Amino acid sequence: MIFTSILILITAKALPSLNRNIPSIYFTRISSLIFIYAGLLTINSLYMHESIGSGIAIYSGLFQITPVSILLESFLLIIGGLILVSWPITIVKKYSPLSEKISEDYSLIVLFSSLGSSLLISSFDLISLYISIELQSFGLYVLATLYRDSETSTKAGLKYFLLGGLSSCIILLGCGLIYAYTGLTNFESLYSIISTSNVIFDINQGLNLGLILIFIGFLFKIAAAPLHNWSPDVYDEVPTIVTTWLTIIPKISILVVLLELQYYGFTLISTDITNNMVNIAPSLTTNSSIIKLLLLVSSVLSLLIGTFVGLAQTRIKRLLAYSTISHIGFILLALAINSESSIDSLIFYIIQYTITNLNIFLIILALSYVAITSNYSLSIQKIDMQIRDIRYIRELSGKFLINPILTISLAICLFSMAGIPPLIGFFSKQFVLYSAIQNGYYFISLIAISVSVISASYYIKIVKVLYSGENDYNIQPLSEEDSKTVLAQLDNSSNTTGTNQLLLLSNLHSYLISVLTLSILFFILKPSLILNSTQVLSLSLFNC
Repeated sequence: MIFTSILILITAKALPSLNRNIPSIYFTRISSLIFIYAGLLTINSLYMHESIGSGIAIYSGLFQITPVSILLESFLLIIGGLILVSWPITIVKKYSPLSEKISEDYSLIVLFSSLGSSLLISSFDLISLYISIELQSFGLYVLATLYRDSETSTKAGLKYFLLGGLSSCIILLGCGLIYAYTGLTNFESLYSIISTSNVIFDINQGLNLGLILIFIGFLFKIAAAPLHNWSPDVYDEVPTIVTTWLTIIPKISILVVLLELQYYGFTLISTDITNNMVNIAPSLTTNSSIIKLLLLVSSVLSLLIGTFVGLAQTRIKRLLAYSTISHIGFILLALAINSESSIDSLIFYIIQYTITNLNIFLIILALSYVAITSNYSLSIQKIDMQIRDIRYIRELSGKFLINPILTISLAICLFSMAGIPPLIGFFSKQFVLYSAIQNGYYFISLIAISVSVISASYYIKIVKVLYSGENDYNIQPLSEEDSKTVLAQLDNSSNTTGTNQLLLLSNLHSYLISVLTLSILFFILKPSLILNSTQVLSLSLFNC
């Protein structure tokens, strides 16, 4: 579906008659509909669940379709469509050449990157794995440099490209080592060879090193500590709309791949050891222990660094970057435990983190859509519609006076991130900690509880700024239709003096914020929808 849509959009842009007559913002809206429709089609394929079973291999085993990959891919596509909804409305495009230029490139690049993410979730071969991660990454590198006239954006894109290329090289090296020692690239064949008792010691050593390098490369890409240094700089210097994409979509696909590698590579074999069904090579147990140790160390470092370094941040997106690192620590803890309850909590945590993080950035974007009209010689000479990126926490000062509803929604999301009950963020952390304690990880659980309490302080700091001080700009919140009417009046006016600023927010954008906020706030009243889905997915893994 996405690949076909890419071809159609490329054709439409190549035809001068269509490219001139269709505003570029419409391509973004069409891309959003494509994402949502593709996500619904993916969900609809679950009617074949009896045929799918534990998985169906397609394209000569390069990809495998499972219930987990289907549901998480549909979730990824729908979230991608919702992110595109927040792109500036048509009126911004009309008056801002910069927005026009960005909109022309944005939709196709996002579609290419999302195609890589979708393929990555279903990858079942080292070749398809590497090609998918590169297809996803190259789109992200271009997205990071969409503001070509901005020095900071260009610097962030270059940094992201160089360090992202380094992590891709580590993954490729791991894949090359595995192929060099085994002559295999298909996951099923690799899982079969490592589960036999008469495997040559050198082959196991090559597999061990290759898998470790692959895990390190993926931890680099999701900005898990100590491989996190690039993410705060990149997230802070790119446009907010791009930051929204970088913090959500790539992480979902990579975490699903890590889940599949961790589960299929070790859990099935551990079950065989427990039931004394086969004799496993000694180095295999060492391999499993090293991967688990790697994930646990990265989890602890992510929790500590994401919390304590975040306390010193004054820029809003850098703070949210360190917040993301802290949440990655919880996710990696659930991934390292690798039990039925921990996988359940892992999937639930990914869903809640995505919903809450998306809503936070949607609200920040809503507060960034500002139209500024400048006056000269007692008449309006210029109407400059622009997106004023909020960079510092202090710029949120007094926003409650501008739009109380938006600031209340942002406060709810921040409290959920902090893990305050009865919001959805509290239950996600509770489930991870419960599974950790249940499996004997008491020390790490104590660290996770402590840093969760400490991290609440920098979320509360943002809430304090929202409700204190005076707003820096004389902005009045208006609906999209009211904004169009006022701007038309401004165009025809000749006696207006001063500077007028309007907050532009589309109806769909505001509706999405309200729905996400209510889902975060009232999750406790109807938790069965998400919880039942995550439990079914974890059971499908452990009972296949």
